[in-house]
Amino acid sequence: MHRTPAVAGRFYDGTSAGLRKQVEQYVVSDQPLMDAVGIMVPHAGLIYSGSVAGQVYSSISMPKTFVMLGPNHTGLGPAVSLMDNGAWEIPTGILNIDRKLAGRILQGTALAAGDSQAHAYEHSLEVQLPFIARFSAAVSIVPIAIMSASYDTCRELAEAIVKAVQGVDYPVTILASSDMSHYVSDRVARQKDKKAIEKILGLDPRGLYDTVMQERISMCGVLPATVMLIAAQLLGAKNARLINYMTSGDVSGDYDSVVGYAGIVLSR
Repeated sequence: MHRTPAVAGRFYDGTSAGLRKQVEQYVVSDQPLMDAVGIMVPHAGLIYSGSVAGQVYSSISMPKTFVMLGPNHTGLGPAVSLMDNGAWEIPTGILNIDRKLAGRILQGTALAAGDSQAHAYEHSLEVQLPFIARFSAAVSIVPIAIMSASYDTCRELAEAIVKAVQGVDYPVTILASSDMSHYVSDRVARQKDKKAIEKILGLDPRGLYDTVMQERISMCGVLPATVMLIAAQLLGAKNARLINYMTSGDVSGDYDSVVGYAGIVLSR
């Protein structure tokens, strides 16, 4: 299946030239590059979260494949939807799905269903592609959308991803797409988001999951982040670095109702 862009012209510039120019303003030059086992990046419109996302992508070496985990905002498709064949198009390029790795993940767990419906209109993974395409035209992807999952489900999915990654002989990075607190004051967002971020930096997936649930932090990608964190640990990650944190208020000037954005890189 060939997936055409769902949010071009809304979340990011819809023309090739315009998108290249837009992405370029968020790229940070001359950064020392890390071999990332896992990353967490935001997925709002680039005008708001592009700065954080750009800093993350500017700080890592591009793998051959990103396993991309994002929340399912649309409610379409099964609880865990993995698109296992085809390509995703954006104005600046086409990224092919890594069918080998996708197939291995599907074989490793009955939790994930081969599905494209959940991805048709979902923005959380699509908005990552302009940055990935900027840094490499050869990267493949494995898109996974998660609508609902218990902690045990997150662990089982992570273990299947790890087994699949260990079965290939090329570099793979696990990507979790998530914004942080939604539509609270800047003060509340920073206070609550700090609690979740500290769990990620402490490589504590159970703590992240429980903290977000107990504190009622409106972190839309907590399930993708939990899966990524478990998988990264199993793949040997021992370091987590906060690249940047900001809120939409830093762009809009409206600090009464903001969305938080964090960029984090996990490495060995």
